[in-house]
Amino acid sequence: MVGLGPRKPPSRKGSMADVPKDLLDQIKRLEELFTVPQEKLKEITDHFVKELAKGLTVEGGSIPMNPTWCMGFPDGYETGTFLALDMGGTNLRVCEINLPEEKGEFDIIQSKYRMPEELKTGNAEELWEYVADCLQQFIEYHHEGEELDELPLGFTFSYPATQDYIDHGVLQRWTKGFDIEGVEGKDVVPPFEAALKERGVPIKLTALVNDTTGTLIASAYTDTDMKIGCIFGTGCNAAYMEDCGSIPKLAHLNLDPKLPMAINCEWGAFDNEHKVLPRTPYDIIIDKESPRPGQQAFEKMIAGLYLGEIFRLVLVDLHGNPDVKIFEGQDLGKLKKAYSLDASFLSSIEEDPFENLSETQDLFQNKLGITTTKPELELIHHLTCLIGTRAARLSACGVAAICKKKSITSCHVGADGSVFNKYPHFKARGAQALREILDWTSRKDPIEILPAEDGSGVGAALISALTLKRCKEGQTAGIRDPEAMLAAAKKMKVKQ
Repeated sequence: MVGLGPRKPPSRKGSMADVPKDLLDQIKRLEELFTVPQEKLKEITDHFVKELAKGLTVEGGSIPMNPTWCMGFPDGYETGTFLALDMGGTNLRVCEINLPEEKGEFDIIQSKYRMPEELKTGNAEELWEYVADCLQQFIEYHHEGEELDELPLGFTFSYPATQDYIDHGVLQRWTKGFDIEGVEGKDVVPPFEAALKERGVPIKLTALVNDTTGTLIASAYTDTDMKIGCIFGTGCNAAYMEDCGSIPKLAHLNLDPKLPMAINCEWGAFDNEHKVLPRTPYDIIIDKESPRPGQQAFEKMIAGLYLGEIFRLVLVDLHGNPDVKIFEGQDLGKLKKAYSLDASFLSSIEEDPFENLSETQDLFQNKLGITTTKPELELIHHLTCLIGTRAARLSACGVAAICKKKSITSCHVGADGSVFNKYPHFKARGAQALREILDWTSRKDPIEILPAEDGSGVGAALISALTLKRCKEGQTAGIRDPEAMLAAAKKMKVKQ
């Protein structure tokens, strides 16, 4: 667990005694390329703080810093029954969350529906009809024969969207394999609501939510020390609570400067200008050959989607170097296929428990058709550790930057995502980097990164609850139609 003192991740000893000089020289070169020392971590963090602040200005910066209109943390005493809809690239998940009287407790029932591939490139009307059909099925199955008032819904829509209101969202661009014409640049809420109305489904959309903001709120509901929510998975992102008085781009709304506002950072875009991140030649190739060169600079160095590709590019480069003898006389056809290796491939190498790296040897043979020598296996293992460690250490810079910006000296950070949850030693390496950046000397870390609660389900439901709650209290900033929301709130059992 992160934060339980200075315990280091276990490591195999490994033997460099039999590694020839050409491979030893390359290992040393790779160490110099991928190692991020303490001074560099601090430099990156200080620049990150400035960029976070810049993103909140009218002029803006590389990091979007999107206001979400989620205005406050839960107190743990929210009550009521709420629906949550999570529209992912593979599945559609519908949840019903009951928040009882007990502080920080919740009950959840959920169903998953497959997202048909043909819908992802079909037309908008078919998409919203399918989503509405799934919600109708869920309600008919779980509330058969019941007379229902409108149920409030939090819709986790984790695609880049701008929000002028919490119940509104203009899609900037599709991701996750979606490419439906006529949706980008438009508010996704009206056609979704029209499909629900056509079917007579008793649902009122109360909040359009990003999964990272949901992660922050869900984690804070069960742990009041949570101040930041993070995703370290295929992509990367963070959300935290800012004061409205520190958001110059909202100054024209004359909001109370002390009001809290959850900010969806979208921090994968940090350092798109390439001023401070220690990019290697391999990072530069990844950027140039990506669909959007010059964008998501931070994400391309730390996110799960790219870790395997960095590793692959290094090995292909070494094989093509006449001064390096590696994988001699072998067919590298499979290794030369872009994005053929994912982060789980690297995880398997790091988890290899054997001194002779026999599991890694089998992996290369079975997946890539490459026979490896013991010295080559040592280089492969070392390279994997370097890439995984760099990702964890750079990730910590973002967390440290938010803490420095907000003068947070002690808190919990809720993290989710496949890299955080499954990549070996990611948590411990990130914790070590935080110690170095923030110069901690105490045995217990004052800022701990912990596994998050369910952001796209419970988090979305809680944001619905918080929105209705503040609407009843007369705090209607960022609510498109407060009267309709208030009318819906009166029908529901939502505690003030």
